[in-house]
Amino acid sequence: MLFREHEQGDTMFVLQSGAVRITKETKGGHKTLAVLGPGEFFGEMAILNAKPRNATAEIIEPSRVLIIDARTFEQMVVGNAEIAVRLIKKLARRLDSANALIDVLLHRDPRTRVILGLSRRVELDGQAMDDGSVLISLTEQELADDVGLTEEDVAEVFTRLKRLDIIEEHLSEHGGAGLRITNTQRLGEFLEFLEMQQKFGDL
Repeated sequence: MLFREHEQGDTMFVLQSGAVRITKETKGGHKTLAVLGPGEFFGEMAILNAKPRNATAEIIEPSRVLIIDARTFEQMVVGNAEIAVRLIKKLARRLDSANALIDVLLHRDPRTRVILGLSRRVELDGQAMDDGSVLISLTEQELADDVGLTEEDVAEVFTRLKRLDIIEEHLSEHGGAGLRITNTQRLGEFLEFLEMQQKFGDL
C-alpha cells in the first residue's frame, strides 16, 4: 500500500514498472478508479493543494516506483517544461472527466445515464482490442455509483445491452470484474435512439 485515502501526504510517485490500482471509498466498498502502468504519475494533488489524499494507491504486481518529495517536485516543474506540460494535460483531462460526469447526471432517463456512463469509462480507461472490442474494468455497482442510480437500474440496462450483443462480462487481467464492449458503434447508436425517443416523447 503506497498511501490510503484521507491520509496526509507530501510526496508523489512515478511508476517505472509494474502496476498500481487507484481506489476510492464508496457506499458499496472500494471503487477502482484506474489501474496505472509504467510512465504514469500519481499522488501529486496532495502536494499541489496540501489536502489529504483523495484516493488509495495499492501496488498489485511487482513494481518499481520513484518517490518525489514536494521540494523536488517544485524544482522539476520549474526547471523542466515537459514535466509542467504533462501535469497540465493530466489536470485538464481530470477536468474534462468531471464535466462529462456532470452531463451524465443531468439526464433524467436512467437508460441514458447508463449508456453515457459506459461511454465515459471507455474514453477514460478503455483498452482497445484487435477485434475492435474495448475492455473496461467496471462492475454494475461501480457504474451505479458513478451515475447516481441503483444497481438494479444498471442491471436492467445491462441485461438489454447483453441481449443486443453490445456488452458482455469479462474478467480483467488482474482478476477483477469487467466488461467487453463488443461494438462501440452500436452503443452509440443505442444512445442516439434513446435521445430521439425522449425528444419526440416530450413533444
